[in-house]
Amino acid sequence: MTETGAVAEALAELRAQPGGADVSISDLVVVGARTLAAEKRAEREARHALRDMLAERVLAGGPALGDPAAADEVRRTGWAREA
Repeated sequence: MTETGAVAEALAELRAQPGGADVSISDLVVVGARTLAAEKRAEREARHALRDMLAERVLAGGPALGDPAAADEVRRTGWAREA
């Protein structure tokens, strides 16, 4: 792996730490992959939780999530954006 740009900066920061020079690239890849996988999983779970919350709200007959009159107007006249 070529250590240029952001990679070189991140490795320099790590290597400046006590014991940082002993960390292998494969260790970094494993930690990075697990961290990114956890972030993606958390994002997906947050989206699903929001979807479920909205579905429950709609099914329960809760208050409208927007302006029903404005939505009806857009349905009738189409969407127009002011310049």
